[in-house]
Amino acid sequence: MADYNGSDYLGSYLPLLGIILIGALLVGGMFAGNRLLRPSHATPEKLLTYECGVDPVGEGWAQAHIRYYVYAYLYVIFAVDAVFLFPWATVFAGLGGVSVVEMGVFIGFIAVGLLYAWRKGVLAWT
Repeated sequence: MADYNGSDYLGSYLPLLGIILIGALLVGGMFAGNRLLRPSHATPEKLLTYECGVDPVGEGWAQAHIRYYVYAYLYVIFAVDAVFLFPWATVFAGLGGVSVVEMGVFIGFIAVGLLYAWRKGVLAWT
């Protein structure tokens, strides 16, 4: 039975530690070089809020309607659905009948959520 030597095991992580340390030093050096070499003359124009090249007018407070969030949420749901469907469809022939039933249940849950949103009038753009 071989003896367990913990120093050999932990010693195998030394190259990883070195790479992480070198990476951290490089990133820190780049940030420090940027701070030292950049021009920093704060003018009133530089301190303004910049949005699409238009000078800001009025207050910065604007309310967004809840329907935008609902549409974004529905998009995320269907994007996740697509992420599951595409790999499943590529290996469809080798999966068998059980996987077809499981995917049907998954699509059924998505369809019930979409039907619920439709029935509540969330999808009506008025």
